Amino acid sequence: MKVYPLVLLMFLCTSGYAQLGFCEGSKGDPIFHEDFESATELPSGTTNYIYVNQDPQDGAYTVSSQIGNNITTWHSSLPPTTVSNRNALIVNASYTSGLFYQTEITGLCENTSYEFSAFLMNIYDRSSMGCENGGIPINVRFEIWDETDSNLLKEGNTGDIPSLNSPKWEQYALTFQTKVGQEAVILKMYNNGVGGCGNDLAIDDIIFRSCGDFTIVTSENGNNRLDVCAEEAPVNLSLEATPDFSVYNTHAYQWQESSDNENWTDIAGETDEKYNTPSLNNTRFYRVKVAEDPVNLNTNLCSSVSEIFTVNILKTPNPPESDGNVSICSDDEIPELNVEIEENETANWYDENNNLIAENTTSYLPKTQGIYYVQAINKGFDCQPSSRTAINFTINESPQVEDEVLQLCDGGNLILDAGLTGLTYKWSTGETAEEIEINTPGGFSVILTTPEGCSTTKNFEINRVDIAKIERVNSDLDNIIITPANKGDFEYSLDGNSYQTSNIFTAVSGGIYTIYMRDLSGCNIVTTEFPHIVIPKFITPNADGYNDTFSINGLEYFPSSEIRIFDRYGKLLKSGAGETFKWNGTLNGRALPSNDYWYHIIIEGFKTLKGSFSLKR
Repeated sequence: MKVYPLVLLMFLCTSGYAQLGFCEGSKGDPIFHEDFESATELPSGTTNYIYVNQDPQDGAYTVSSQIGNNITTWHSSLPPTTVSNRNALIVNASYTSGLFYQTEITGLCENTSYEFSAFLMNIYDRSSMGCENGGIPINVRFEIWDETDSNLLKEGNTGDIPSLNSPKWEQYALTFQTKVGQEAVILKMYNNGVGGCGNDLAIDDIIFRSCGDFTIVTSENGNNRLDVCAEEAPVNLSLEATPDFSVYNTHAYQWQESSDNENWTDIAGETDEKYNTPSLNNTRFYRVKVAEDPVNLNTNLCSSVSEIFTVNILKTPNPPESDGNVSICSDDEIPELNVEIEENETANWYDENNNLIAENTTSYLPKTQGIYYVQAINKGFDCQPSSRTAINFTINESPQVEDEVLQLCDGGNLILDAGLTGLTYKWSTGETAEEIEINTPGGFSVILTTPEGCSTTKNFEINRVDIAKIERVNSDLDNIIITPANKGDFEYSLDGNSYQTSNIFTAVSGGIYTIYMRDLSGCNIVTTEFPHIVIPKFITPNADGYNDTFSINGLEYFPSSEIRIFDRYGKLLKSGAGETFKWNGTLNGRALPSNDYWYHIIIEGFKTLKGSFSLKR
């Protein structure tokens, strides 16, 4: 049978079950609490069972937090759901039903209602299949006798508590009332189960406490709590205690106050159901002790206490605490800004223009550098916020550099420059100057660091210089094309002063030129002389002044030269000295048709140039 605290046990068919039940109202502090923590073997006279220091067999008991070590059909542990949550009384019930535990409870108050309660558990593991039908259930009867052991004050029966596949505690309770002059009772527990496989139990947290009405404390607005902003304090309240008459017929009161909700002090002279507080500037807690007889108000063990009324004065929060200003480098990941605030507070963030940028959070991820402000507020209340904490977020620029690929002349030296001044430098060679001199190829690097501590690495790839060598030079119309003999990066020039990286020179007048070629480091320069002759690809003899004749630019530099023109069949059409030669596409005054024609250019000292051109009309 499952038991719910603060609710009567479910009624069963037998009248004995109806006698079990929890106190419906308020409860006082425990007057007796056996948690089995301070002793192993029970005191003499408590039980007639035999004590053992292991899992007990029939008719024996132990006090332990461990079970199922020797008896493998038991659960292997006790679940952590009792009050003390450690040792328990472990009983292997005897084959004979009867008394297995009794103890005297002293220090009771006369004419007072009490609740006795205890946690019980069937420790047989149904899933072990060691007993048929889950084994014999446990069944315990509680009896409360007067101190003379002659008058039964109250009794109750748990009914059968079957075994389960998983261990589970159930709490059972019994209420009774002491008589005038009665200060002690005797608790007895009986095993009602029969002998056989099963009927093994654990007991923990046997508690006696006073039982009284359920009493609430309210203010004039009917609530049991008042939250007040600090700027609205002080406040005065009229409180009233209202019992539910579930236990007491008459009521005696004693008001109490506390500043921490733990330590309570009686308020002198306040013994009515109503109480008017003084002016309050700080948080305060109030409750009232309630008893049926005024004499029982002298101790918490003989009275009950009401629900607590809280006057919560919300202090203006202190400014949030930050870890200080934050400074990063531009290539770092932007971090969150964080602050610490008190419990039950939250934080709002503002930018330099007083714009709200984040609320209800203790962290903020900025997008840009600047000053950010954060203030604490009481969570859930529209009270005065704290003053603002400023956090300066700075993004320092990291050095911006580009890696370099350089060439080193054979047998030469090379200066490597970090590229930025005013920083600290750490080269891969161990040097710390802005520039270093090297004489071997390979990889080099330098770490540049700003005064703010931002660093960047610049890498140098040093290769041996490419060897400059000219394979050939060609004329293409008025362009000069230079073909290098080796692969590499080179520069070219026609005058030895102005260099270009392209190996093609365009719109160059005919003539004799000295071609210059060098590597990018200027280690080696090679030259060659080249006759640049501009030969037209076509002529259009239409008297418009453009391409009207076939003539060669540049032959004036070669005084001994001759040009010959042929048709497609090899017939000589015209010949003459090169520097004055012109042909307008006629033969004996007759215009020849559009077609391809051939030329031979004969220059003394050079190979004859042969090719074709088109005549277009």
